[in-house]
Amino acid sequence: MGLRNGDLENLIDQVCEIDSYQSKMGSDKDIVVLSFSVKNEGAAKDLVNFVEAGYQFVLDAAHTTGEMRDGIYKVFIEMERNKEIADNITEICDGVKNLSSHENMRFRYYKSFKSNDVTVENINGIVPIDPQTYELTIQENAMNNYTNFFNKGYVDSITMIEDSILVNKKYADSLKLEVVDFGKSNDIQEKITEKFNVNDFGEILFLTKYLGEYTISKYGDTLAFENNGFSRIAWGRLQSILKVK
Repeated sequence: MGLRNGDLENLIDQVCEIDSYQSKMGSDKDIVVLSFSVKNEGAAKDLVNFVEAGYQFVLDAAHTTGEMRDGIYKVFIEMERNKEIADNITEICDGVKNLSSHENMRFRYYKSFKSNDVTVENINGIVPIDPQTYELTIQENAMNNYTNFFNKGYVDSITMIEDSILVNKKYADSLKLEVVDFGKSNDIQEKITEKFNVNDFGEILFLTKYLGEYTISKYGDTLAFENNGFSRIAWGRLQSILKVK
């Protein structure tokens, strides 16, 4: 029996990723990899079967064989990079939206801090449709790549789950940071309206030791991270410290 609307409610993250993972079917410049984060293996298998049965333009669909460190499974969907890619991604996301009961779906391109609504217009404006524009787009997005930005510490892995960053470090508890915004230093500074917080030096010292030598400032309950190698600021909130099991 096929899946019906709502069968995977609360099991698929609202934010999918595009071109964040390597293709196994060919060169990344020729193949688009669309990926979804799924809460358990059964739901991941169901989503793979749903995609393979329903979309003829899909070249391959597969899921990770075991859960990742953050406890989720990834589903990877590969498609040809061409001028129909925005329509194809939107069609798949519409199906996933119905299965998961999300009001809308969002996408993140190539490990970017920011996510966008899944629309044909947004995808056409961000996702390259041919090998030539792919190479250029990847180079341009290097400054907006969260793994490149958080490159100073001795952390094991940095992943994004919807609009939060999960940082894992060996022999330490994990950190979860909500990303409020990311952009050029001057632009972010103009958006900060809270007063500089001088009372949380201990938290800033802890984050510096954990993440590395960043310039970290706190305004109200919001943290600003500056990497001297970037003309960018990541602006967010510490959501939780996840205890190592």
